[in-house]
Amino acid sequence: MADTQQVDAKAERQVARLAKQIGTFSKAHGGAEGQVAYIGERGARIVLVGEDGGWGDLVATTYEIAQQAVEKSGITVHEAFDGEFAAKVTTGPYEWSRMAGIQVGGPSNG
Repeated sequence: MADTQQVDAKAERQVARLAKQIGTFSKAHGGAEGQVAYIGERGARIVLVGEDGGWGDLVATTYEIAQQAVEKSGITVHEAFDGEFAAKVTTGPYEWSRMAGIQVGGPSNG
């Protein structure tokens, strides 16, 4: 029984930490929305998009922990990263170079 309690406590700490990070991101960007995506054995990715177009992501060890964290943070959560939600993302030279933008006309990586 002690092992289950330790796992639960660890998960609760991760949920609280992620929710705090989401809240900090939201405050810094005038609000935020998110989407949770399963990424296999690594867990789940929480993609955040701020009202100002800024974006970032966090990784949780499980999909359930990611879901609990976004719920606890109080942000709007989308089922998919598309449509109006995806259109809010603002990209600049850094993102273009990181996404191999050189092949599609973005700035060089130099």
